Amino acid sequence: MAVSAEHIEISGYVSGEHDVENIHIINETAQKFTITNKQGYFKIPAQLNDVVRFSSIQYEVKTFKITQNMLNAKTLDVILEHKLNTLKTVHIGRTLSGDLSKDIGQIEGKAPINFYDLGIPGYTGKKLMQSERRLEQAGTFRPSMLLSIPFGGMPLDPLINSISGRTKMLKAHVQHEKQEFLLAKIRERLSESLFHDIPLEEHYRMDFFYFCEMDAHFYVKCHNVSDFEILAFLKEKLLQYKENQNKKGN
Repeated sequence: MAVSAEHIEISGYVSGEHDVENIHIINETAQKFTITNKQGYFKIPAQLNDVVRFSSIQYEVKTFKITQNMLNAKTLDVILEHKLNTLKTVHIGRTLSGDLSKDIGQIEGKAPINFYDLGIPGYTGKKLMQSERRLEQAGTFRPSMLLSIPFGGMPLDPLINSISGRTKMLKAHVQHEKQEFLLAKIRERLSESLFHDIPLEEHYRMDFFYFCEMDAHFYVKCHNVSDFEILAFLKEKLLQYKENQNKKGN
């Protein structure tokens, strides 16, 4: 990150009750952005009277105005407070006294019936996407299945789907759906931070994210990695995107 002569790089640590990785830190005055690492460490350029904001899903937002003492020390250690999400008290139906022996007689309705009550085996694993369900229904052909032909036990659907190319198509659909889901999460979580640092007109932003998704390494670069790594990838792609825009303009 380039720092002008007017700015001083301030570093420090963020601490809190929960995980302190990926805390978003924005110098709102200078439009500079960074995030914390696993230990809560960060570095950000600032000058006198800049407003620096610390934000995260699990913590309350905390804002500082940079003072001369902070600039002299070149450090800023921050303690964040856990965010409490409270709901107003809502009373539904009858008011209960708290005495179970009395209240049990006032409870109406029946418990929902599930597949265990009916003796039916049910699926309790991860909820599958539509494309994953279709792929599961199509089956996957394995060469070992050929050994069961003499005994008449080989399932035909996996073989037919493999020969026809349907299985390959369904696998491509599964990957595409995973990428779409990942892209939506990234847009929701990191758009504000990304475009604070490298501005892009609102009407180009969706096109930019599709440009990222078309990268052959998109899923590997952005799946199961830190926000810091994702932002590094997005910034690199955004510079490429803007360069392409300039070439088209010329």
